[in-house]
Amino acid sequence: MVQGTGVRGGIALFFHLSRTTWKKMQVTFLGTNGWYDTLTGNTCSVLVRSGDYNIIFDAGNGIAKVDQYIDQEKPTFLFISHLHLDHIAGLHTLNKFRFTTPLCICGQVGITGDLHAIMREPFTVPLDALPFPVRFMELAEGTHSIPFQVECRPLVHTAPCFGYAITLDGKKITFCTDTGTCENAIILARNADLLITECGLKPGEKSPEWPHLNPEDAINIAKKARARRLALIHFAAHTYTTLEERFEIERKYQKDSPCLLAATDGLTIEV
Repeated sequence: MVQGTGVRGGIALFFHLSRTTWKKMQVTFLGTNGWYDTLTGNTCSVLVRSGDYNIIFDAGNGIAKVDQYIDQEKPTFLFISHLHLDHIAGLHTLNKFRFTTPLCICGQVGITGDLHAIMREPFTVPLDALPFPVRFMELAEGTHSIPFQVECRPLVHTAPCFGYAITLDGKKITFCTDTGTCENAIILARNADLLITECGLKPGEKSPEWPHLNPEDAINIAKKARARRLALIHFAAHTYTTLEERFEIERKYQKDSPCLLAATDGLTIEV
């Protein structure tokens, strides 16, 4: 269902790349913290740039930096996993952007009403008062062409939460956060060129009452799914208090998972 609401360095190089010369997708980790911002990073948001589209996963406070990386004339799709504040608080900053085509916000059925309830006076600038049009796309579980292919499946969390797998330019990128270990995460990550998932817990920790993954859980999902690369984000701010703790995860599991990456804010990789 589609509904409408009213009507920069080396980074500048990307603005001059034509669609015909764009070789690989670029993935930039805008926010890699879970729960709240600290000196280690902002809350969760990931940007995928292709030759034709800007694709953003989640709108934690990291999304405020997206205009440093994108061409705002390209069609932009924002996928919201769920409504916990560390995944949507950055919507408050949408008013700074100047998209020249409608921003398409995608999420579970009901997201239109949910976000209109949050993005309104007296809390922030309402969606229909932004300096660009906003369109909503409510997605049921399954595979959709919107126009690129996206697969949506529910994950295991305390609030209704979707994981996404997009297939574009011959590549598959999967985004699964927040979640505990579940079959749907494996299905979404199957043969993915890049699996982006969470690492809210330290090695060996479990949290059945508030489902999240530890590094072993994430690695097991990637292995079962035969994902080619694994990037960890959503490091719980109160658990991973330094970046060095993230890098220690890379060192600890390098032999078992050589393609493992512990993401940090501002990191860009090619897929």
